[in-house]
Amino acid sequence: QVLLVESGGGLVQAGGSLRLSCAASGRTFSRNAMAWFRQAPGKEREFVVAITWSGGSTAYADSVKGRFTISRDNAKNTMYLQMNSLKPEDTAVYYCAARSYTGATININEYKYWGQGTQVTVSS
Repeated sequence: QVLLVESGGGLVQAGGSLRLSCAASGRTFSRNAMAWFRQAPGKEREFVVAITWSGGSTAYADSVKGRFTISRDNAKNTMYLQMNSLKPEDTAVYYCAARSYTGATININEYKYWGQGTQVTVSS
């Protein structure tokens, strides 16, 4: 079992930045690939970015490429999402997720463990 807790969400103006964190506890964090997903009101949950267990490989959704950066610190059991140049369309609840394998994937169904989510609101 992996317990995930997100933090760092909030209200920011367009063009601003936020840094989300996802703290993990439970089974060995370093062996889990991780990802961030988001869900806007009235929309399905969508993939944002994923990272392998080592942090050596990442995959980004086109909508955030060049603006968002994922990273992880296995010694601290924490994953991060640095979000720059935020846009109103980035407004959503952001969820961190973990899967029981070391390889990353954009497939939402491959992620077994989920946090409770943190709200990000970008005003225009």
